[in-house]
Amino acid sequence: MNSEIIELAEDLSSSPLYSADLAPVPKNKRTWNMWSLAALWVGMAVCIPTYILASYMIKSGLSWQASLIIIGLANILVTIPMVLNGHVGVKYGIPFPVFGRASFGITGIHLVSILRAVVACGWFGVQTWIGGLAFYAIWNSLTGSDGTPELSIGKFVCFGLFWLVNMYFIWKGTESIKWLENLSAPILIIIGVVLIAWSANKAGGFGIVLDQGEQLGKPSVVMHEINGAIMLQLNPLLNPDGSNKAAEFQVSVPLNDGSRKALGWIPILNKFQLPEDPEIDKGSLAAGKKPVVVQFRTGETIKSSIVNVSITKLTDGSPSFLSYILWLTAMVGFWATMSLSISDITRYASRQKDQVAGQFLGLPGAMVLYSFVGIFVTCATVINFKDILIADDAPWDPVSLLAKLESPTLVIVSQIFMIMATLTTNIAANVIAPANAFSNLSPKKISFFGGGVITGFIGIIICPWWLLNEISSILIFVSGALGPVLGILVCDYYLIKKTSLNLAALYKIDSEYAYGGRNFNPFAMVALAAGVLSALIGYWIPALEIFYHLSWFTGVLVSGGIYYLLMKSKIKQ
Repeated sequence: MNSEIIELAEDLSSSPLYSADLAPVPKNKRTWNMWSLAALWVGMAVCIPTYILASYMIKSGLSWQASLIIIGLANILVTIPMVLNGHVGVKYGIPFPVFGRASFGITGIHLVSILRAVVACGWFGVQTWIGGLAFYAIWNSLTGSDGTPELSIGKFVCFGLFWLVNMYFIWKGTESIKWLENLSAPILIIIGVVLIAWSANKAGGFGIVLDQGEQLGKPSVVMHEINGAIMLQLNPLLNPDGSNKAAEFQVSVPLNDGSRKALGWIPILNKFQLPEDPEIDKGSLAAGKKPVVVQFRTGETIKSSIVNVSITKLTDGSPSFLSYILWLTAMVGFWATMSLSISDITRYASRQKDQVAGQFLGLPGAMVLYSFVGIFVTCATVINFKDILIADDAPWDPVSLLAKLESPTLVIVSQIFMIMATLTTNIAANVIAPANAFSNLSPKKISFFGGGVITGFIGIIICPWWLLNEISSILIFVSGALGPVLGILVCDYYLIKKTSLNLAALYKIDSEYAYGGRNFNPFAMVALAAGVLSALIGYWIPALEIFYHLSWFTGVLVSGGIYYLLMKSKIKQ
């Protein structure tokens, strides 16, 4: 790859496509090195979503080892396009919206850059709400409040406070962001190591803790119908010595008259058959219309949460190959947006080897480390807390874990670290890209700070206190929608333009990137539509489900391939 730095030789300050914030960063102002970029990725990777990533896979039946391998592989895969797209930032010093003008056109880029911005705004709101909850937890620890109700004026005040902290770093600019990431990265790594050591010591050993991982992957209760009999498989958690943490369980069944009947507290069994009682509405149970309700308790009357269970088909319990592919795609989708806009950050580096080494050093390792921290600490809670009787009650997220700590000092210190982790992720991952995208809509009127403020207000408008529990479900959809964009960008930059861009033309309204006065590249739009359709068609057509499971990979290959063929045919003409 040609790694020379190209600087702007013309004065284009009068162009409507030019602004100081979108202009190429001159070499003498590029202060980010390998460690700055590695620190950036550590700061972004250490967040609550990373902490709980493996939990989703473990709950679906994957082992903790397989979960970590998928997370590591996915992040190595996604770092490759990070590095490829990061090249243009170092070489030309331009942000993503300006880079995208080369392939999509000077206005065509708005479609994809705003899509990327809207996704970031959603995450910004959610992360800001989480950071606000950390402030709220500190307030409760100082005042002795119990933190109720679920939505309160105090929570919204703390949300506003954390929002203002984010706005401060946006106002101060990218150098303050670099300072924040460099300061936080070593602290966050140390915290991860300390959490592992603390959990192992408190639980009685490293190996003992990891032995609990298999338990957390089992559903607490499974119900099957076998030859007309309804059987319950009970899987309460076990103590390290193999004994059950729960002593008894209770089953509530639906009756034909619409009421429910509790069968009383029964000593723990591995398997339990529902009695042959004509009053039990077995028809509704078999059809999945009404659940059986199960609860566990200890001899000390500590009760588990209530588990609603419906009849499932008998399987060997092993996850299918397709489920591994699905999770791989989802994990790639976790940073799919950043793989598009990484030049927003690498434009502040002056050497290609810094951006390559920094990204490979920072991203995969940090993601695996903090996913492992989440696994290890949660496994340790199974031993350390007597009130966790079933896998459903394991505190996978740090907020639930911190709620179990009795020491106000521990709560306050841990919440400060959570604020730091949330802030570093939010600023770098969810502010820089949308701020540049909004600025690109009207470079003369919207500055980087103005774009950041727009991002902040959208983060409020989307009501993140409602979106918090839903946003993780859009990972695959987002990767399917944004994979095609990546395919077009990489194909155009490397295969069509051979990494050679007309830097000045990117800021001119009548240049080659206006694509004959249309201001958008029709070939890019056709390729984009084809890639999105091919990636998401499996969502609507079950027979083509594999394309949806591979949405990111499908979108990259289809859009990149079609774009290459269309552009090559134009060049030959």
